[in-house]
Amino acid sequence: MHTTHGYAAFSASTALAPWSFSRRDTGARDVRIDILFCGICHSDLHTVRGEWGGVRYPLVPGHEIVGRVTAVGVEVSRYAVGDVVGVGCIVDSCRECPSCSRGLEQYCDAGMTGTYDSIEKVTGLPTQGGYSTNIVVDERYVLRIPAGLDPAQAAPLLCAGITTFSPLRHWNVGPGSRVGVVGIGGLGHMAIKLARAMGAHVVALTTSGGKADDARRLGAQEVVLSTDRVAMREHRESLDVILDAVGAAHNIEAEMRLLRLDGALVLLGVSPEAHPMPRAGTFINKRRTLSGSLIGGIAETQEMLDFCALHGIAADIELIRAEQINDAYERMLVGDVRYRFVIDASTIVPA
Repeated sequence: MHTTHGYAAFSASTALAPWSFSRRDTGARDVRIDILFCGICHSDLHTVRGEWGGVRYPLVPGHEIVGRVTAVGVEVSRYAVGDVVGVGCIVDSCRECPSCSRGLEQYCDAGMTGTYDSIEKVTGLPTQGGYSTNIVVDERYVLRIPAGLDPAQAAPLLCAGITTFSPLRHWNVGPGSRVGVVGIGGLGHMAIKLARAMGAHVVALTTSGGKADDARRLGAQEVVLSTDRVAMREHRESLDVILDAVGAAHNIEAEMRLLRLDGALVLLGVSPEAHPMPRAGTFINKRRTLSGSLIGGIAETQEMLDFCALHGIAADIELIRAEQINDAYERMLVGDVRYRFVIDASTIVPA
């Protein structure tokens, strides 16, 4: 084992603070990574505050990790010392179930091992995430960061990017598709960029008129205020797919009415409270689908990174120092970020 420094939550109600902890040494198939940057995901905040259930404290969050390889095990073939790589939300899975066999590790029948707040199979210890100086991961769950991507801007792609890319691919979005994006935040801003790059006509749906110009800058051809009943009515039955990235309960009935025949509304945000259920007729009359999507598998995440490099897509970020993490959490709660905080890991100091 070796010592790693990070920022951890020690309870649901206290601020994150410096903490030193142990990680396993580099095994035969492991890659050791010195972390350069780690994005702050809204999931981090929900988790450390206990809003999604029991938490194994102390907990180091962070699953949008970009770093440089500093050591590899004797059986590692995919990476070498010096490579710039990424780690997303998954650091292990059963590798044998039908989902894993299809490259859908996020749906592992035995449950994927999350980058933080899971149990590491090798040591039996809780996994700790990327608000830290280094991490050790089996090479199977490590991603290559293409040379064309800025490492800091690439970090949020490991969650926000793949969470929006995967459903766009699954629902075959391409030229001629009309895609709605609800919630112009960390996920939503990536959804707009990716859908536009895939050739879709993108309609941003927001409750904030102040985000209209930003949505157009990101690539949306239209912006609709969801509080404007006239505009919502004018867009009924006009969209093929809607990605809903809002992390709070809200009226999805109105969104579903925007879908064409066989359209799909895909939930990406995890609300601690249930959404009001649309009426049966809303589904039946146009054979609409209400669905959800969870990040993406390892192969699809690599595809997403390569797609972003090819199309010059990266996250809009605000780079912060480690001591600003708690302020970033408070700002994130009120939407004061355009559109992802990223921690400069070089500012993490020993506890």
